[in-house]
Amino acid sequence: MQIGRDTPGCGPLIQPVTSAQRPLRQQVFEHVRALGEIARVQLAKDLRVSPASVTTITSELIEAGLLEEVQAPREGDWGRGRPAVALRVRAGGFHVAGMKLSDHENSAVVVDLSGRVVASASLPRAPGAMTSEQVIDAAVSLLHRVCAACGLQPSDLGGVGLGVPGFIDGVAGVVHWSPILEHREIDLAPRLSERIGLPVQIDNDANLCTLAELWFGAGRSLSDFAVVTIEHGVGMGFVINHRLYRGARGMGMELGHTKVQLDGDLCRCGQRGCLEAYLADYALVREARAALNLPDTEIRSVAALLETLFGQAKAGNPVARSIFERAGRYLALALANVANLFDPELIILSGERMRYDYLYARETLSEMQKMMLETGRDAPTLQIHAWGDMLWAHGAAALALDELTEVMLGAGRDLAAQ
Repeated sequence: MQIGRDTPGCGPLIQPVTSAQRPLRQQVFEHVRALGEIARVQLAKDLRVSPASVTTITSELIEAGLLEEVQAPREGDWGRGRPAVALRVRAGGFHVAGMKLSDHENSAVVVDLSGRVVASASLPRAPGAMTSEQVIDAAVSLLHRVCAACGLQPSDLGGVGLGVPGFIDGVAGVVHWSPILEHREIDLAPRLSERIGLPVQIDNDANLCTLAELWFGAGRSLSDFAVVTIEHGVGMGFVINHRLYRGARGMGMELGHTKVQLDGDLCRCGQRGCLEAYLADYALVREARAALNLPDTEIRSVAALLETLFGQAKAGNPVARSIFERAGRYLALALANVANLFDPELIILSGERMRYDYLYARETLSEMQKMMLETGRDAPTLQIHAWGDMLWAHGAAALALDELTEVMLGAGRDLAAQ
């Protein structure tokens, strides 16, 4: 079952204004994919083009193996006359992989061109930074694992989307910094592409989480929304006019590295006072060691320490509760700033840490409204989604699907060559 898929289709249900600049055949295909199934006459109405144009283009797409016709039930149809015909994306014809590399586990999915997941896989990894070659080896191993799960070879894929935490230049495919890499300025996407012989698109994990919501989740019908991720780090993705915003250099929306305290706690980016240094897993672990009187020599996993801290807070330990309460206040401050700056329709809190209800309790989040500008209008809606690591892999798959669609249907592309 796909993440957040309570409606058919995948991709943004409303295309941005700039979509009119794309070839009509690409608009047709993406509209069919977004709705799941649609009749030609409705397709022509939605896109405001002539039925003849739609018929010509959909015939080409069917011949190319991208669309197919299916019988569609008609309201009030008692079996007389021809059955209604709808269009949908042909399942199983083309595939891409989406992979997420993280601090503790690597996860992947394979999806077909319709967005249907055909396989998923995950591999644990030892904590700590790795060399670029080790990261590439890990990605290749994961790719072979997820392809084997659906009987494909990597060479059968049309592309790969890759998610990595840190500061990523997706256009150049360069990782400027990541907690999973020992060194900076690694041209990870080109090197992985050369290794596997496939095009590789790369982005940071927060952007991919946002793409997952835009393509498969709660953001499909929204023009403007934010996703704030809280796990091993703190990230943010933002959709403006139904499109992911990355900034002029592809590295915008680094909410976790906005400053909340001058000369404050040390962040893993090397600077002090970042939001992440008070809210991320390693920040809570640092506080937990002090609160639980644990010696520095004791080795315990981050997950185990957080579970212990959470257990203490639920049991009423005032010190443990104060750690979650302080982190919650920093979260409320960050969300108020997001609301004041961008005024989104929806803010989604995502990540495994969402299950720690002491950190995200209603009384803590209510502080957000107190810090927001008083405009007389309602605050943005807040939703909590604790999907887990596969959410990021879905976002990476959406990244690869978007690129594959552009390659096959973008300006100057010849369907006959596909």
